[in-house]
Amino acid sequence: MDIILDKLRDIEIRYRELEGQLSDPKIVAKPGMYQKYAKEHADLRELVETIREYNGVRNQIEEYQGVLAENDDELKAIVKEEMPQLKQKQAELEEKLKILLLPKDPNDSKNVFLEIRAGTGGDEAGLFAGDLFRMYAKYAESQGWRVEVVSSSPAGGVGGFKEVIAQIEGSGAYSRLKYESGVHRVQRVPVTEAQGRIHTSAVTVAIMPEAEEVEINIDQNDLRIDVYRSTGHGGQSVNTTDSAVRITHLPTGLVVTCQDEKSQLKNKNKAMKVLRARLLDAEVQRHNAEQAQVRKSQVGSGDRSERIRTYNFPQGRITDHRINLTRYDLDSFINGNIGAMIDALAAHYQAESLK
Repeated sequence: MDIILDKLRDIEIRYRELEGQLSDPKIVAKPGMYQKYAKEHADLRELVETIREYNGVRNQIEEYQGVLAENDDELKAIVKEEMPQLKQKQAELEEKLKILLLPKDPNDSKNVFLEIRAGTGGDEAGLFAGDLFRMYAKYAESQGWRVEVVSSSPAGGVGGFKEVIAQIEGSGAYSRLKYESGVHRVQRVPVTEAQGRIHTSAVTVAIMPEAEEVEINIDQNDLRIDVYRSTGHGGQSVNTTDSAVRITHLPTGLVVTCQDEKSQLKNKNKAMKVLRARLLDAEVQRHNAEQAQVRKSQVGSGDRSERIRTYNFPQGRITDHRINLTRYDLDSFINGNIGAMIDALAAHYQAESLK
């Protein structure tokens, strides 16, 4: 703990330095620098508040230990009664500090692109893709985040999606949703099933952090951009102009299409955002794969082909296979109340990192 205490002292010194810099007129006059220091200050706030609480408890324990060395039996009796709670509080704060000191995922504060694709299961997979999109949209709404559909491909007459891509903007969106990437399996009786048999279908979810232009520098010579007449939603004006855009990134073979806007420029800008996010996500996946080689005990591989969760409608059950957690509140869960599952996944990943 001595090494940790030295680090905590350095962090509190840095926090006080930042407070001074944020009130310095020379810094305030430089918006870029001020924002940089303000973000660092905000990032350290919870950690510093926990350090101060921990130091307060630690000092109180030292005082109580001094009282136990005295001859005042009445005071000693009070101290002996309160000491166990203080020691427990100290242990809890030590664990919290260890978690707060873990290296931060640099993408945690970013907005995300959510991609949902129907897999095996035909119409039923398309319907479930629609269910999952509504689930994430309702969860986003409960967090005060903004959801905008970037591109969508309807599944046909039954409803749902073959594919839907949406941007989710809000504080900490990636930190909460990053555990959702993978294959989601559904078991239920389709509305078209006359015999009442349970069918199994699959949908793939990808959560990608939004990439800034400075992070992912794309050479325009590496792009092939095609424009064509849009089909599907959008009305008369969409279908009579070449507003749809398809961008192919030649070095990787990644293809992004966008046709939801009436403006070709807007579609191109949205498609470029999705392409940057996919390229950054590929880098994140590569980094995760390298880490998994080093740390075999990691929860899941993060591989998009990995089945991560099963939704069993007849039993009202959701099972997350990475942490062997089963819940029996499927109706509530599919309506966006997924926070408890995300908390459990976050706690498990933190515990693995602490090892």
